[in-house]
Amino acid sequence: MTGVVVPASPPPLATVTPVSVEGLVLDRLNPRLVTVNDDVSDEAIIAQLYRSEDLGELLQSIAANGYLDIEPLIVLKEHEHLVVLEGNRRLAAIRLFREPQLAARIAERERLRISVPEIPAEHRATLDRVSVYRVDSRDDARSFIGFKHINGAAKWESYAKAKFAADWYRAGKISLSDIANRIGDKHDTVKRMVNAIYVLEQAHSRGVFYVDDRVSPRFNFSHLYTALSRAPYMQFLGLDAAWSRYDPTPDPVPEDKVDCLREILRWIYGSKEETRDPVILSQNPDIKRLGEVLISAEGLNVLRSTGSLSDAHASTQPAERKFSEALIRTRHEIREASNSLRGFDGRDVSLLGIAEDICETAQTIQDRMKKKVREAAMDGE
Repeated sequence: MTGVVVPASPPPLATVTPVSVEGLVLDRLNPRLVTVNDDVSDEAIIAQLYRSEDLGELLQSIAANGYLDIEPLIVLKEHEHLVVLEGNRRLAAIRLFREPQLAARIAERERLRISVPEIPAEHRATLDRVSVYRVDSRDDARSFIGFKHINGAAKWESYAKAKFAADWYRAGKISLSDIANRIGDKHDTVKRMVNAIYVLEQAHSRGVFYVDDRVSPRFNFSHLYTALSRAPYMQFLGLDAAWSRYDPTPDPVPEDKVDCLREILRWIYGSKEETRDPVILSQNPDIKRLGEVLISAEGLNVLRSTGSLSDAHASTQPAERKFSEALIRTRHEIREASNSLRGFDGRDVSLLGIAEDICETAQTIQDRMKKKVREAAMDGE
């Protein structure tokens, strides 16, 4: 909160009022933030906003046009400060222009270089005062913020949406179905997202997974709530088959399955501390493939020992299916080689040896298949 000046008196409630930028502070409970706590610095908040919310584009726009005071920031008076509930990205951009050393502190503390463009003198005056709309509580702002950022023009990523809905639900004044109606979202989607937030919070409280430990800079929260809606994951974590249809409750995963939760989250997100890459590279089809591995004893053993989802998933497939797929795949590759035969100039004799080996192997496969066909015919007589 460096450089914050407390206004002599807060602006009136439910009225658009111009105020000094110096009296505004960033919201440490902003749903966009992956890491949220009272001690998080302004530098850390702005760094997260820059990495995930196109703050660079906003900086360029303000430099070219000045700050366009079209939509008021939504603020709440807390502890003698005006906390910005809606408009943190705009406040972050304004502060980067107004505080020359802020970008340098972010580079030093967060290892992130933010390029702040030059702003003409005629535009700088637009950064001194901004319009705000003061609300009496966070509840008063939630319907508007939720609709705008969950289904409106300025959509948040899934994790921010889920945190927002979970905090609103935990306030205890509204049901999840009402939240879904107010923000124009499907009830089942909101419930699945909030349930996943509770699972993530349980993992954090038990010390088995921290979001900051993920390998990818982007937190793909949708991987988790999609997985938790599938039967194999529920079975692996000891969750009731209908658990996602119930109202969310804290610590949904049974205590004897917390280690399984650790495994799931590491397979989905990896671990920087353990130098372990995630096995989920894309939501489809990897979430489905991992689910099939979870219900296979052999597949689980392979995944735990090798860390390879492709090898583990292959071990779950019936031998007949693996053989037919391999045979069809091989035919395709041989035809590709035949079509490219003009690329062989006869100089690399080792390639001829490989071709002879392929021919011998193919002959062996064909001979054994013919034998099995004769045996099957005799058994059928």
